[in-house]
Amino acid sequence: MKQLKVGLLGIGTVGGGTYTVLTRNAAEITRRTGVAINVVQVADKNIDHAKVLTGGEVDVTNDAFAVVNNPNVDVVVELIGGYTLSKDLVLKAIANGKHVVTANKALLALHGNEIFSAAQKAGVIVAFEAAVAGGIPIIKALREGLGANKIEWVAGIINGTTNFILTEMREKGLTYQDVIGEAQRLGYAEADPTFDVEGIDAAHKLTILSAIAFGIPMKFEQAYTEGITKLAQADIQYAEELGYRIKLLGITKRTDKGVELRVHPTLIPEKRLVANVNGAMNAVVVKGDAVGPTLYYGAGAGAEPTASAVVADLMDVARLANASVEQRVPYLAFQPNSVIDLPILPISEVESAYYLRLRASDKPGVLAGVTKILADRNISIDALLQKEPDDNETEADIVILTHVTIEKNMDAAIASIEALPATVGKITRIRMEELGK
Repeated sequence: MKQLKVGLLGIGTVGGGTYTVLTRNAAEITRRTGVAINVVQVADKNIDHAKVLTGGEVDVTNDAFAVVNNPNVDVVVELIGGYTLSKDLVLKAIANGKHVVTANKALLALHGNEIFSAAQKAGVIVAFEAAVAGGIPIIKALREGLGANKIEWVAGIINGTTNFILTEMREKGLTYQDVIGEAQRLGYAEADPTFDVEGIDAAHKLTILSAIAFGIPMKFEQAYTEGITKLAQADIQYAEELGYRIKLLGITKRTDKGVELRVHPTLIPEKRLVANVNGAMNAVVVKGDAVGPTLYYGAGAGAEPTASAVVADLMDVARLANASVEQRVPYLAFQPNSVIDLPILPISEVESAYYLRLRASDKPGVLAGVTKILADRNISIDALLQKEPDDNETEADIVILTHVTIEKNMDAAIASIEALPATVGKITRIRMEELGK
């Protein structure tokens, strides 16, 4: 029987899950592929831990380059993370004529263009299903299942940590600061949660989805990123009153002016399925011109959910390793000579509806002044919520939902409203998306 010999870089959470799934489901995998997929070498800093996990069945080393230079290895699985050493290892594996499977979204978002170019010249496969949304097969859906469509937009909850935090804030009435400690205790958030809560992790993943959806190069450095750390409990409650939920979304759209690439808190109508994705789960909505909106839901992280995607990539390599480059699905779904360098729109040029919350003096004429400023900039109001002031207070919250407008117009309106004598402090602005058409 044919064999695919695997070199595994990193046998931590995902690497351990990958080894477990490959071993436990070996017979099923072989039935599906006609190929025996065997790990023949593992590299990990903790050699003793690696030996325990593999039961002494494979060669273990603490030198990752020994694996990528091993002539007995057909495919390198990179699961060490980061984007310095991992980049060197992946490029070396490609130079040695080895196929690569990786779950490293940061590596691809920052260096994917170089990696795919090198792989194309070497005629090897680079597979990365596990880099976005864990066990959800969203890469394969975009590259293959929706290949007949012109993709119009992609929007997703692609970071489980922030979705857990926002779910807890909504369901338990807690503040961000109340929840972040619990998220760290449960293992959903790192000791330093910046990459997650500031939207950077989601932006890495969105960069990959955007490149595949629209056939453009990776452009992470141009992604707009805004996190959840400044979200107030009041905004989550007001959104609920108005029939919306707040989620941290990664959104990429193709427009006549260019491509939107943005991560930020977003109001979504509560009737949308994606608005009801709670806890640490992930979900991605893709709108194709032929199929309409489609939803992909599941576990976005974890040992075996992510390993499910890694092993699926290995199975694809087993099936396609001997196929010509022309017979394989291109890395970014489009033929390399058809990738187009479309411009990424700055956030000021993005069109969106908006949620605005301002605090103002409770006296006649204040609301009229605010609505006039919006009208002067052609911003129409969709809904308005004016709260009564608490006892002994002279100020109250005003919440406004607007129709779609261009962001720079909203920026100007907010500046003018904040300059009104009756306005107290800064205005909270959250973008809104319907995600239904």
